[in-house]
Amino acid sequence: MTNETQVRTLDAGALKALAHPLRVKIFDLLASRGPQTASSLAALVGETSGSTSYHLRALAAHDLIREVEGRGTARERWWERPKGRIDVPGPDDMTSPANRAAAQIVTSEFFRLRHETLMSYLNRPQSEVPEAWSEVGITITTHLDMTPDQAMSLRQELEAIVESAIERYRGQTGPDVRRVSLRAELFDLPTPSTAVQGSTDDAVEES
Repeated sequence: MTNETQVRTLDAGALKALAHPLRVKIFDLLASRGPQTASSLAALVGETSGSTSYHLRALAAHDLIREVEGRGTARERWWERPKGRIDVPGPDDMTSPANRAAAQIVTSEFFRLRHETLMSYLNRPQSEVPEAWSEVGITITTHLDMTPDQAMSLRQELEAIVESAIERYRGQTGPDVRRVSLRAELFDLPTPSTAVQGSTDDAVEES
């Protein structure tokens, strides 16, 4: 694996360092908006630069973020999120109550921010969307009846599509380039359903 495709599973120390709503938000902003300073992050999250600087140092202490090489000064440091992915252990994977609580905070905050981003997109006035992007966005929801093997096969297909897109568009720049959010979800529902006669491919698309 390269540094850009490897997956890092967070250990207990890194998980506890990240287990703060503001740090999760900072971590997420560095991924979605690219390198930032304590001052620019403070403007984005509504905090003081002293507060964001403190949280940045806490994240950097566990290599969750790093300084941008060759950019910034002693007074204005630029920070970025390293390439690659992170795996946040679920609460059930942690052995101590403190670690389970940390995992729950991080997971809950990540998905809260994810939902917040989606709702911002859905509620954004069309007048704020550049014309070339007005027909690009889409959300799809469907329910399928599958076996575990079929679901795993579909998961692998989705992963291959995402990996291909990452490789194809990584580092792309230009006047028409914008950061986009690509999401894929696949999971079994809590209560198994019996086979139902009729259509099961009830896909719903919203653009």
